[in-house]
Amino acid sequence: MSSSTERELAYYEQLYDGFAQQHFAKPAVVAFRQYLVRRVLARTGAGADWRVLSLGCGIGDTEILLAPHVREIAGVDLSPKAVAQARADARRKRIENVQFAAGDWREAIASLGRFDLVLGIFFFHHLSDSELAQAPLQLARVLKPGGLAYGLEPSARRLAGVVGKILFPGLMRRYQTDDERQLEAEPTAALFRQAGYEARTDWFDFGSTPVAGLLPSWGTGYQAARWIDNALVRIPLVNRFSANFELVAKAG
Repeated sequence: MSSSTERELAYYEQLYDGFAQQHFAKPAVVAFRQYLVRRVLARTGAGADWRVLSLGCGIGDTEILLAPHVREIAGVDLSPKAVAQARADARRKRIENVQFAAGDWREAIASLGRFDLVLGIFFFHHLSDSELAQAPLQLARVLKPGGLAYGLEPSARRLAGVVGKILFPGLMRRYQTDDERQLEAEPTAALFRQAGYEARTDWFDFGSTPVAGLLPSWGTGYQAARWIDNALVRIPLVNRFSANFELVAKAG
């Protein structure tokens, strides 16, 4: 295990020792996850016969919401505490078509079979440059022909990051490790194209996801920010300063 992976594991084991579970249960975060599931379904066309792999699944809150819409979901996360919580929540909610595994994603996916869709929700930006460059080929081995990879990632030009560091420096440090970085949308898509995928990116939001993270109890604030975001991401040049972008890549 690399030193950066060890730091990430230590960070997330602490984060998932109660704080994250309480945080993710708050109204704005729940609203974000519900919106995200609708967005994934709309962008990918995932249906009742699809197998889905989710990388960096955390406590499984997105996966549990997505489960009723697909045949099966496998979630992988580095943190054993996160996976234990995901399993407990799935049992409590009687969601039977999900499974969760803890460990390095490259080792875990080797025994999970083939998938119609791979999700990386705020996952790819945790990888180093070399790991990110290799990821499309590694994922191609577990995707069915024509299968899709969907990513949601922080943009390197995000205006929200600058504002967040000024207004909420403590919370920003709480949610980000020293090894995380932001990604450029087009160069990230280019890595998938070089590996034989058809890939496109779309701007996701400006303020709604940051509101969910920094002001998690403000449910109406998230809804208002999401409504504004739906307009802002359509404005040329302005949208380049979006907080996050989504990637949809189709394997050959």
